[in-house]
Amino acid sequence: MSNQGMDRRTFLTFLGTGAAALAAASTGLGVLEGKAEAAEKGIFGFHVDKNAKFKFEPIAPSSADELLLPKGFKYDVVAAYGDIINNQGDVFGFNCDFTIYFPIEGSNTRGLLWVNHEYSSDLFVHGAKSGDKYSAEQIRKMLYTQGGSIIEVYRDAAGLWKMDTSSKYARRVSGLTPFALTGPAKGSLAVGGATTVQGTFANCSGGTTLWNTVLSCEENYEATSTDAGLNMTHYGWVVEVDPFDPSFPVRKHTALGRFHHENSAMGISKDGRIVVYMGDDKTDACIYKYISDGKYVQSSGRSNTSLLENGQLYAADLRNGKWILLSHGAVNTALMNEKYVIPSAIKSTRADLLKKYTSQADVLVHVAEVAILLGATPTDRPEDLEISPFDNTIFVAHTNNDVHGNIHGHITRLFEKDNDLGATEFDFEIFAAGGRQSGFSAPDNITFDTAGNLWTVTDISSSKLGKGVYASFKNNGVFVIPTSGNQQGKALQFASAPVEAEMTGPWFTPDESTLFMAVQHPGEETKSLSDLTSRWPHRLGDHMPRPAVVAITGFKK
Repeated sequence: MSNQGMDRRTFLTFLGTGAAALAAASTGLGVLEGKAEAAEKGIFGFHVDKNAKFKFEPIAPSSADELLLPKGFKYDVVAAYGDIINNQGDVFGFNCDFTIYFPIEGSNTRGLLWVNHEYSSDLFVHGAKSGDKYSAEQIRKMLYTQGGSIIEVYRDAAGLWKMDTSSKYARRVSGLTPFALTGPAKGSLAVGGATTVQGTFANCSGGTTLWNTVLSCEENYEATSTDAGLNMTHYGWVVEVDPFDPSFPVRKHTALGRFHHENSAMGISKDGRIVVYMGDDKTDACIYKYISDGKYVQSSGRSNTSLLENGQLYAADLRNGKWILLSHGAVNTALMNEKYVIPSAIKSTRADLLKKYTSQADVLVHVAEVAILLGATPTDRPEDLEISPFDNTIFVAHTNNDVHGNIHGHITRLFEKDNDLGATEFDFEIFAAGGRQSGFSAPDNITFDTAGNLWTVTDISSSKLGKGVYASFKNNGVFVIPTSGNQQGKALQFASAPVEAEMTGPWFTPDESTLFMAVQHPGEETKSLSDLTSRWPHRLGDHMPRPAVVAITGFKK
């Protein structure tokens, strides 16, 4: 391949070139010499012949207060904040995020949709504080509007997606719902002796289990738990819900650690154990994986949930390509070693740390600190992690870290040793770099389609949209990065979000005829109901913008 054979945008987002791409960004395109054959074949090692289904004419960045899609695609608003979801009068929560479609009897046109609700709003939901406190009713509203919604959705004869409010399954799981704790921290002093806790909130992204339940992840829990007067150690966990069975006790799995969870991605090691990958959505935070002690048994169905109660938690050391075991024994060994130097990011003394960490429960409750103590690598806001269904490599959306100059973020690809998710060694490369050259900034949620395309959404902060170095991107959007063919490595814009919104939680129906997504926090920078910055979804009679879940159709069959 000649230097002229690949444009700058393709070069800087080229899949598989690793850190060399970043280093060579200002020196030309010679780093890609000889990669024509690899590009032709695709990064997953096979020719993909299904791209026609996902072909579209990319759209341009936009500042419009609308959800814009390519020609031939449309969206239906399935559920928006405040909509009634069932016969009991429960309403759809605020600031929807992660979505996951569960077919009913294998259907691609009727199923259950789990939707996360990440946070509330003084202006649009529960009202401002009186002095420095919220009233009991305000706190109730704040807690109720967060958590998750289970709604039944269907596609009618006209091709429109709608919500079935008569559904026997539809219900809310919220900040008011009692949750059981499982795993090592259950009943421990580290969580105040609790075996059950009140509610889930700050639910960002999530994942699904191999036994068809939801894993929903609690992220920025501090504000709500403080305002509601709740024990902060009861939040920041991965929660499990069975959308089809309300009798299944909802639970928080403490063995997976407590931090600012973005999502979870579950797979199986070569020897049959469950592996869960997770990211901590903070600057200078780590990548984690959990490996169960026991093995997955498909015939056991939902009983496999016990695999999330006993296992080992690891954090990634990118400097050495190793997974570091996060155990009480490892912490104690390090702190008792006179030569051990406490990392500068940790301000506690050796004596204080020895007093703080007396059990595995203590480690799990404060696992973000433990990861740094034991040498894991702080990274640039690791948000969504996904396991490639094609080759078991792991993709990590590092959104950004302006403290260290990573303004636009990047997507990392991990290679486990021997292609085994249970391995304790790995290698990695830079899969795609955000910036003007690629057309996207701040990658967040990611997913794959069956043609091998990587889909990513962007998460530029509302206060920064359209300003400074973010001006060229305009509103947040959805991008598709082909991994084979003549557009391999190019970030193609598929959608543009309304004003001050972000698109989140992409999830396809099994036949990929519909893509569900959430439109979160439109008009987030609004200061007064009399001066709205967004009115999306522009429904008749609405007096405010409303976060909503949409169903996008138009994919070729």
